[in-house]
Amino acid sequence: MTNCTLNRKVKKRSLHINFDGGDVSGIGGVELLRAADDRLGLCKAASRLLPDPRDRTAITHQWEALFRQRVYGIAAGFADLNDHQQLRHDAALQSAVGVMAPMGSAPTLCRMEAVASQLSSSEARTMVFQMHELILQQFIDSHDRPPKSLVLDFDGTDDRVFGGQEGRSYSSHYGGYAFLPLYVYCGNHLLVSYLRPVNRTDSYHSAAVLSLLVKGLRAHWPKVNIVFRGDAGFYRPLLLSWCERHDVRYIIG
Repeated sequence: MTNCTLNRKVKKRSLHINFDGGDVSGIGGVELLRAADDRLGLCKAASRLLPDPRDRTAITHQWEALFRQRVYGIAAGFADLNDHQQLRHDAALQSAVGVMAPMGSAPTLCRMEAVASQLSSSEARTMVFQMHELILQQFIDSHDRPPKSLVLDFDGTDDRVFGGQEGRSYSSHYGGYAFLPLYVYCGNHLLVSYLRPVNRTDSYHSAAVLSLLVKGLRAHWPKVNIVFRGDAGFYRPLLLSWCERHDVRYIIG
């Protein structure tokens, strides 16, 4: 492994990665994430969907750089904004983001995230829809040829919270305060991540999500066979009758 090296230039900084030792950064793997993101263009495209309300004459940190900083930090295991009081000085994260100076502070990142909550309900729905369109398009582009069939796995997973988060609810079933996000996977590809309150059923809004996915997928692959799969929480006559009317097979626990 000592012969495995990677060299790259970031403006005036030279980045050299090898396995010869040294304790420069604990998150060197973020550079591999940067390479994947540059190839897919997800952070660049998604950051443009979140409006930047700042005064252009008083900007220190570029919007896309802040977006990348937050996403890469979460991917590296630092979900708490307070972590960025130290992370903003990390050379590996700076290089992955594409800057050479200290990045956004925790309050700066907090203000960026707060922009979404300041949108009107219709603006917020449009932004979320467009971000999911990006994810779906990435999934479609990953295929060299039209697939014969796709299995869409729907799953409601409890997300426990321990603070005073807006929208949290108590669930006796899960034994605490939580949300119940809906995830939709096709194989290893995440297609949907939809935050929901925990005091709803697994099937809450699933029919609408399935309808949008089927419409989007068949717009590119009209002849693809689609299978909807979920556990017993998704057993709803209206949902299954929709599948039958639209030629979508289903497997329900």
